[in-house]
Amino acid sequence: MKTLTKEMQASITPSIALELLKEGNKRFVSNLKINRNLLQQANETSDGQHPFAVILSCIDSRTSAELIFDQGLGDIFSARIAGNIINEDILGSMEFACKVAGSKIIVVLGHTKCGAVKGACDHVEMGNLTALLSKIRPAVDDETTTTENRTSSNSEFVEKVSVINVKRTVRAIMERSPILKEMILAGQIGIVGGVHEITSGEVTFHQDTLIVGGN
Repeated sequence: MKTLTKEMQASITPSIALELLKEGNKRFVSNLKINRNLLQQANETSDGQHPFAVILSCIDSRTSAELIFDQGLGDIFSARIAGNIINEDILGSMEFACKVAGSKIIVVLGHTKCGAVKGACDHVEMGNLTALLSKIRPAVDDETTTTENRTSSNSEFVEKVSVINVKRTVRAIMERSPILKEMILAGQIGIVGGVHEITSGEVTFHQDTLIVGGN
């Protein structure tokens, strides 16, 4: 597998970037990962990097974006924070990744059985975690189809909240970053939300969050 160069990155459209991630996830699920010389890639990227995607995911130890999308060194920017939420630091990182470093797609990736989402469902308060979980609480409130047992013990409720949280984050990126919004609407980059099923490894992208090619 070739290490991405600036020329290769420039030839990748947002739609192609999404397909590269989908194909990588299929390889991961099928246990057919590409054999890479990571030491060689480390050497080849030592003078510069040209990742084609920036992926915001949870810190959960089972959700490494490089692994579940079968990508090598220099292929993706990976931003990780509990509950795959955004703040100004992550938005700034995304702006760097896309506007400066040339990435072509932003992926907001939630996952099943998320501890942060469970904590928000249970109104957990603990040190600095309290402020973080407060950013997920609106997704809990937005899930109105569940009227009983709105706690982490209700797995169906938790997964519904996780999906809503992803979709809220996609919208928030558009609302809070004029730079990224302009690039997305101009078709220079794409954005999409998805959920990683930690049992199977499969990633499901939500079509109603997908904006590619200015659509």
